Amino acid sequence: MGDVIVDAFQYILSFGPEVMLPIIIFIMAVAFRVSLSKALKSALTIGFGFVGIFLVLDLLTGSLGPAIEAMIDNSGVNLPVMDTGWPPLAAIAFASPIAPVVIILTIIINIVMLVFKWTKTVDVDLWNYWHFAFAGSLVYIATGNFFFGLIGAAIATIITFKLADWSAPYIHKRMGLPGISLPTLSSVIYFPVGILGDKIINLIPGLNKLNADPESIKKRFGVLGEPMMIGVILGVIIGIIARFEIRNIIELGISLGAVMFIMPRMVKILMEGLIPLSDAIRSFLQKRFPDRKDLNIGLDIAVIIGNPAVVSTALLLVPVTILLAVVLPGVIIMPLGDLPFIVVPLAMVLVATNKNIIRSAIIGIPMIIVSLYLASNLAPLVTNVAESIQYEFPEGATSMINSFLDGGNPVRYWLVMLAQGNWIAVAIIPVVLIIVWYIYRLSRRDFDENGQLKE
Repeated sequence: MGDVIVDAFQYILSFGPEVMLPIIIFIMAVAFRVSLSKALKSALTIGFGFVGIFLVLDLLTGSLGPAIEAMIDNSGVNLPVMDTGWPPLAAIAFASPIAPVVIILTIIINIVMLVFKWTKTVDVDLWNYWHFAFAGSLVYIATGNFFFGLIGAAIATIITFKLADWSAPYIHKRMGLPGISLPTLSSVIYFPVGILGDKIINLIPGLNKLNADPESIKKRFGVLGEPMMIGVILGVIIGIIARFEIRNIIELGISLGAVMFIMPRMVKILMEGLIPLSDAIRSFLQKRFPDRKDLNIGLDIAVIIGNPAVVSTALLLVPVTILLAVVLPGVIIMPLGDLPFIVVPLAMVLVATNKNIIRSAIIGIPMIIVSLYLASNLAPLVTNVAESIQYEFPEGATSMINSFLDGGNPVRYWLVMLAQGNWIAVAIIPVVLIIVWYIYRLSRRDFDENGQLKE
């Protein structure tokens, strides 16, 4: 019976977010008494928007992949851990025996936190619960204790919801997504880092005057400052660094320019379906809970990673990341499969810096260094998790696998160390809480006396 339940969950979770999210949205809409026709149209439009977003992301990763491989080949360095990217980790997480329980646990946690007003996020992004399941799987394998695995997943879930609430007003104002929060573990944990980095840069003379957001770049450079032109230029630069032939350089430039041009339009399609539906759901909830006018729909980080500022910053840091992996002592993973997805952690940094590309790139460098070291250190455990569920290793994989970004996630790493009784992991808890509290206090300076985010 247990195997049947696990198989059923794994089958449901095998659907991508472009299928799963419209189904969940439709069911929620009907439950909140939205008309069937409106619920169906909105849910399908949201699904179409995600299809478009992921098609553009495929273009991004497909275009960057060969350039990244060429840059790595040109470096002449062969590191022992294979960066498989995040998709295998998601598959591993959902195949873990802990996954079905974590999914149910996450839903319960979200409901309890909403009832007690501990969160403002209604997380409908069921597919991305794999982030919590993977955290639980790592703790479970590291300790051999199923219950510890559930506690680890629960802690990751609570942290994610609280950070999603914190960042939501910035998402509304700076990304033009009212009523939306982004509870994606691999991204939202970097929001406080972005806030702190932004405040520090404000104190540095000269550097604090540099404002390289898409609007200011466009104003200063005219047509060359258009997002699509920035994509073309950065694509050409990356192609030259990769030592491509002229034809491949031009193709890469055109592809990345297309990503910059098309992605915002895909997000508009998604929002076209989401806004009427979220308004209807919020109206329903506010009638029954008049004191809850602040609820947000939790969606995938994909809705903002196509922002021109996010993509531009990520492209600038691609060659930097490879260089760091080559020169940093002790790093044993070469970023490959996950490198095109560097847009994910950077997205929330761009939100914190109000889309300032220069500031975000500066803040992104220490983030990358930390991820490289944590992914290197965690590779044996991730490999053990994969072997425990008989995961079929990718062709060409060496003795160990991991993901440069999701496999080097600081929260997951801390949970594993904490579960293993590492005294440093325990000792830093009050330190981290004090730092986060201080960053939160700093972030309140971004709001006026009416609680509205300032420009």
